[in-house]
Amino acid sequence: MERIASFTVDHNKLQPGLYLSRRDGDVTTFDLRFKKPNTGDLLSNAQLHSVEHLIATFLRNAPQKEAVIYFGPMGCQTGFYFLFDSRLLTDAQAIELLQEVFAQAGAYQGEMPGKSPKECGNYANLDVELGREACRWYAQLIAHWTEAQLAY
Repeated sequence: MERIASFTVDHNKLQPGLYLSRRDGDVTTFDLRFKKPNTGDLLSNAQLHSVEHLIATFLRNAPQKEAVIYFGPMGCQTGFYFLFDSRLLTDAQAIELLQEVFAQAGAYQGEMPGKSPKECGNYANLDVELGREACRWYAQLIAHWTEAQLAY
């Protein structure tokens, strides 16, 4: 079988950050890496889920929302994928958008979006403070990120 491209990245050396994962026609995938190599420090289920709810909400409410295709967690619990339409958003604009929404989520003071049995099948493990804390940390990490830093 063909080897999946993301399996060619040495996860023992991969530092937290923002990376260009792949391009599929007009769809670009960014890899938002949170885990430090060789630490075993995965995001908890509550952190992962809470960041997902906050960032997906801010992305879907941003002026660039038409370019957003998907934001969600990696199965390995080391970060997130952000897919966007490259006809509507350049890599530089996508970086800027992520910088903005993570900063907004880190400062967010409201209730957790989608935290009810009607809105989410696993609403009980959502924690707005855990989400804000992780978003604040990541916002600081990528605050000055550039296109040149997108390479693994």
